[in-house]
Amino acid sequence: MRVFCAAAEHQSFRQAADVLFLTSSAVSHQIKQLEAELGARLFERSSRALQLSADGSALYDDIHPLLVEFDTVVTRHSKTEPFRSLRISVQPFFASEVFVPRLPEFVAQHPDIDISIDTSDESLEKHPATADVSIRIFKSKPDSFASDRLFALRLVPAGSLAFYDGIRVKSGRIQSEFPLLVHESRPKAWQKWERSSRIRLPDLKNTIRLDSMIAVARAAERGLGAALVPRQLSETWFRSDSLVQLFEHELGTKDSYYLVYRQEDRDKQDIQLFRAWALENFAEKH
Repeated sequence: MRVFCAAAEHQSFRQAADVLFLTSSAVSHQIKQLEAELGARLFERSSRALQLSADGSALYDDIHPLLVEFDTVVTRHSKTEPFRSLRISVQPFFASEVFVPRLPEFVAQHPDIDISIDTSDESLEKHPATADVSIRIFKSKPDSFASDRLFALRLVPAGSLAFYDGIRVKSGRIQSEFPLLVHESRPKAWQKWERSSRIRLPDLKNTIRLDSMIAVARAAERGLGAALVPRQLSETWFRSDSLVQLFEHELGTKDSYYLVYRQEDRDKQDIQLFRAWALENFAEKH
């Protein structure tokens, strides 16, 4: 069952094998044995992906809490100091601009917690199965998880100082060249900003599409165009003049950053320690 849960969480026999210090073939063999014993297919296998079947998902939902409870019982009766670890998933731009710079404070307060940070996933509205806790963007409160809203995402137009100096606006329309840098996850953001700001973009405009907010900000810094960047995460760029705000108007979004973890982990001490620190450092003060 531990092998099954590891494969389910990682969506990969190879990664499950790495975590459990087994070979991939051993993991595959145990899963096949379990499927034969239960008479059900637990995974949908293809050349590109491994996904839980409906039966596999139902089994995971039943088994995972039991394994967590089992570990809790063992820990309660153990006479040795338990190994403490925390797996954190944070989207890349949040990680580089505000999370990692402030992380030394948490590490100094809790040096006995082994921390693993994953910043590889840019996707929205997702709490990775491999994470104990995550800080990610959701459009609304993720009801299937325990969560705390940190702050609403607001986007502001930004570019290099030289780019800013070249902007010409007349009668509410941008007259100068104004190439747009577009984050692929928000392809309509500039159109929304145009409508809400009542500042018309040029009819003829070049567009450069990029797949990460870090790449968008770097391209704007190099003078390649105008970018919509998260206001709350870009203060370092603005203070150093690496980027300047091109217009005062901010684009409000329906998205917010949430601190997310599983309901069954609500009472885990290390998650609550991290939660208290994250709320103190990142939650919007009202």
